[in-house]
Amino acid sequence: MKRCFRAALLVIIVAATLFFYHFALHPATQLTPISPVRTLSSRVLLVPLDSRPPCRQHVVDLGRIGGIDVVTPPGECMDYYSQPGEPNAMRSWLMNEAHTGDAVILSIDQLLYGGLLAAREGQAPEEKQAALITFLQSFHAAHPDIPIYAFSILPRLTPQDTIDGYDERRALIAYSRLVGKKAAGLTIDEDELAQLRAKISDKSLATYEMHFRENGALNEKLVKLTKDGTLTRLVLGQDDGEPYGIPNIEKFSIQATIASLGLTEQQCFLTHGADEIAQTLLASYLCERANYHPRVYVVSTDPKAKTRVMPYMAVDCATVAEEKIRLIGGTVATSKEDADLTLFLSANDSDEGALDTRQAAIDALCSYVQAKDSTSSADSQTSAGMATAQAIAPFTDKQTPVVLVDLSKHFDAAEPLLPLLLDRDFPITRLAAYAGWNTTSNAIGTALAAAAIREASARQPLNADEARALAAESARFLQNRVLEDYFYLKADIDPLNHALKKAGYTNTADLDLEHNHRWATQMLQQKLARQTMIYKHTKSLRTPFSVPQTGEQLAIYDLHTDASFPWPRTFEIYLETQPYFALVK
Repeated sequence: MKRCFRAALLVIIVAATLFFYHFALHPATQLTPISPVRTLSSRVLLVPLDSRPPCRQHVVDLGRIGGIDVVTPPGECMDYYSQPGEPNAMRSWLMNEAHTGDAVILSIDQLLYGGLLAAREGQAPEEKQAALITFLQSFHAAHPDIPIYAFSILPRLTPQDTIDGYDERRALIAYSRLVGKKAAGLTIDEDELAQLRAKISDKSLATYEMHFRENGALNEKLVKLTKDGTLTRLVLGQDDGEPYGIPNIEKFSIQATIASLGLTEQQCFLTHGADEIAQTLLASYLCERANYHPRVYVVSTDPKAKTRVMPYMAVDCATVAEEKIRLIGGTVATSKEDADLTLFLSANDSDEGALDTRQAAIDALCSYVQAKDSTSSADSQTSAGMATAQAIAPFTDKQTPVVLVDLSKHFDAAEPLLPLLLDRDFPITRLAAYAGWNTTSNAIGTALAAAAIREASARQPLNADEARALAAESARFLQNRVLEDYFYLKADIDPLNHALKKAGYTNTADLDLEHNHRWATQMLQQKLARQTMIYKHTKSLRTPFSVPQTGEQLAIYDLHTDASFPWPRTFEIYLETQPYFALVK
């Protein structure tokens, strides 16, 4: 009897101790589920560069952050991988829908060739160019109050696929680089140039050079349309650039034309990159409407990161960052105290021992983001599956919002900061934006566009529901980038490609999804589901973040994903992330 009494007393003491610990020292905080929906109060028509998610879906998602309904052409008009879109159908759609839009963002390559891949292989003789110019003039004449933000991509150095033969293609690439160096005033080996030229047929060289001449002539026409006001703004992007090559000769020529016509950067802008340009144009449009011109402080703890030239880039990371800041209408801040946004740049190269600097980078990030609080990050679960947060430290947005660009020289999971940030319980949710996809220009452009749209929108009059919806949409886009840019493209893509090759695929850039779509997609979804299951229970995701306009805090208490291949290759995925939000009280 005494033993039973002692046991019962012990249970009561333990229960009382736990109750006191959790509810007196660490009082529980109830999370109230909400489903905020952003009101889309204006409309922008988008003719995307192609049908891939970065060129189309990302712009639509960013529009929701900014309260803009970004409308894209019907699927039957669009390109699909190597199958071009329908330029004539696209032009008809644009003309018919114009009266519903407040602005137009359009890809010249889509309207002329049917997408980026078609533009790399297609020809644009004078009559084809003239028809496009006439359409743009007619569109502007019919809708003079609708601004047209156009962008065109300069051809890349890599020869067209129609130029076949491994040795000839290698010789042509090397030849183009030497010609580019010579045009830039550098001394080259003339004998080497002659030897390379001898390996290239006259027909192949003529085909290669004609591509640049046609594109140069087209861009001169577009610049003149900008000068006369037909185009509100023109952005010219350099696709997969290199420091030297024939593409740069065209770029220097068009720069001279722009200067001779006295056009400002707000009228005509040259930038490195392609896929992210529509996103940055949308950000520029929104920032201009909000009269928000962000001052961005660029910081990196790795002294080489800013000067490092990453794959597929013609310039270093700092140059790209400055370009994208100017493109969205901002300026580079000289100090963090003078900044509206902080761009934290990580560009790791394991070959140079840059991974040794990552811990210092994380320490620095923690000084920029309020990371050191005594939160349990809402990581315990109730019986109903709802998270409960305990002892959540107050959080406000007094510190400058931080944008993290997390680049990897070898596109490898061992190089980015993110895995170490997760180990450190760093609050990913408190970043203004994150990106680490593909090239430097893609990642910086995407992250800056997302942060700028968020901040520009936050400066508008918003009621409580709209403020919560803005915060939720921004968080959703951020988690999309984390899951795709790191978990898929750094951690999952190589094992997935290996599994496909074991199953008989020799080229994962050309999958037979017509017959094996279900199997390949299921494998993708299973891999991503495993990553999501682990990630959604981390403190990095569970840490609450603020709604600045209301002083409230939101938390993500659950996270679901759905993924598929938009094209028959593994290089990119269509990813739909669904975070479940709750108010922290």
